[in-house]
Amino acid sequence: MILVPDTSVVIDGRITSMIREGEYNGSTIIIPEAVVAELESQANQGREIGFSGLIELQRLSDLAHEGIIKLQYVGKRPSLEHVKMASGGEIDALIRSVALEYEGAQFITSDIVQAEVAKAKGLDVLYLKPQIGDFSPLSLDQFFDETTISVHLKERVKPTARKGTIEKSEIVFLRDSPLSEYELRQMAQEILERAKRDPDGFIEFERKGVTVVQIGSMRIAIARRPFSDGMEITAFRPVLRKQYDSSLLSAEIKTRLAQKSSGILIAGPPGSGKTTVAQSITSYLLMSGHRVCTMENPRDLQVPDSVTQFSALEGSMKKTGEVLTLIRPDYVIFDEIRGDEDFQAYADMRLSGVRIIGVVHSQTPCDALQRFLNRVDFSTVANVIDTLIFVDEKAKISVYEMGLIVGKPTGMQDIPNSCPIIRLSRAIDSATMCDVFSYQGRVIVLPSEIHEIPPAPQQKKEQPSVPEMTKDVPEKKEEGVKEEENLAWKIAAR
Repeated sequence: MILVPDTSVVIDGRITSMIREGEYNGSTIIIPEAVVAELESQANQGREIGFSGLIELQRLSDLAHEGIIKLQYVGKRPSLEHVKMASGGEIDALIRSVALEYEGAQFITSDIVQAEVAKAKGLDVLYLKPQIGDFSPLSLDQFFDETTISVHLKERVKPTARKGTIEKSEIVFLRDSPLSEYELRQMAQEILERAKRDPDGFIEFERKGVTVVQIGSMRIAIARRPFSDGMEITAFRPVLRKQYDSSLLSAEIKTRLAQKSSGILIAGPPGSGKTTVAQSITSYLLMSGHRVCTMENPRDLQVPDSVTQFSALEGSMKKTGEVLTLIRPDYVIFDEIRGDEDFQAYADMRLSGVRIIGVVHSQTPCDALQRFLNRVDFSTVANVIDTLIFVDEKAKISVYEMGLIVGKPTGMQDIPNSCPIIRLSRAIDSATMCDVFSYQGRVIVLPSEIHEIPPAPQQKKEQPSVPEMTKDVPEKKEEGVKEEENLAWKIAAR
């Protein structure tokens, strides 16, 4: 049998698995030179899928040396014109042309478009669909247990993991010997193969030297030179907080959701539990009969299947927002607002009437507001956000409300004129957190001192009797001085 795999199958890694299982023993594997050129180009760009494909070709070469298969490289490398037209299918056409040269050859692909075109050309096509079912554990899984939050693997360094809870965790060594680059490459290859096969796995984005993969609930970042100084794999797994089950959504949050709050922002430092709060709000909205969608890049919210998770459309969250405006969900959860375009997309969707709940990194509630002021016009911020849910480093949740008023900023009562003020105040007692106003052409964020717990009143000490206090104190006698004032002088002198 003659088999002609395309680039998607080589990256997928399934062909070597089928050969080792005895399915294609004795077959002739024809690798088009266009496949090699495409993988080489991707590897030169620092893309992990290019390295993954080259490792798969090396495995096929090992099988050929063992006499299990025959391996040939045929065809011509794509020209510069082919590369320029790659998005239009020119390189795919070169790969199909190799299969057309061999009568009775079976063309193998994991690309649905490539499969349909090949069928139209009269080829015998084997389309490898995404696998559904159980998978063997990844090599990465050996570093995880029930208390592991994240695993950090780097070449020439001992593997480490962060264990415990978000509120209290520590870094521990997982073994005494350092990792080698070969081990990390094998792990990266395995991770990419799983992302290609598993319906719950996908490559979120890939740039020169870095690849981010999502497999189920686990987010995996793979970095290599030149982006990093050495190959590194970092894997994060969400940690559930059981105490959130009963106390996360306070009556204040539920009331604001019931009142169809115009715009909610969840803020807090990295790792504080903002995403967990967003997931809990999503579940509450679903139970309340609302239709919910999410905007995520990367997609790592753990939500029910009834919630559709959208990523960046053509690399732009603004385009995703335009589509969601047409889909018209009841609520949109915008996770991880980062760049300028993300903030503008959030504001545009709010001003167009979409009820949206955003998640943003900030150290304090005022910092969250400041991040919007740097990207959104001052006059529209109060129309975009009216509720701020802040999660601090100890996972404590506070609710703030925002409104536009006309007056004098807190602590600046001496200024002559009133001005428009965006006031962020605590929902529980209306205590002012900060005021935002324009002063001499600049936008000022003026924090206010707020004491969470008022200081306890000091107990008054029992005053000693006057004779005791005035003992050995010389008397001061002056004309016209009353006796009470003379007594006060004695007490002060004492």
